Amino acid sequence: MAVILEKDLKRGRDALAQWRAAALELADNTPHRLTTSPVLPHPVWAMAVRYSLFLLERRAPGPGVEVRVAPWGAVKILDGPESDPHNLTPPDVIELDPEVWLRLACGITTWAEEKDAGHISAVGERDDLSDLLPL
Repeated sequence: MAVILEKDLKRGRDALAQWRAAALELADNTPHRLTTSPVLPHPVWAMAVRYSLFLLERRAPGPGVEVRVAPWGAVKILDGPESDPHNLTPPDVIELDPEVWLRLACGITTWAEEKDAGHISAVGERDDLSDLLPL
């Protein structure tokens, strides 16, 4: 199942732009970029996450790594071993909270900063998406 419907791509693009603008304004006014989390309606957050995951999936297609941003989406990316037929989860899994994912996707923080702060849960050999971010 697609992370975002084709009919929602424009809404997703607009939501990501809105989130980015609000987050950049906050980040410019605080030394705490690692806690940047704009106050926006949940539908904006959901569409921003879904659209950004769609962009990631297009940038690095493949079945090898699952990127999860609960509760709004998950995608499989990068070449590599697929999940076995008894377990649909690939060997590499990365889980992020929505605000962490969007900060990374928008270039507000780096993978290393978020990882060092303990904001990224990653299991497997391919547990670093820094080469793919920001989107």
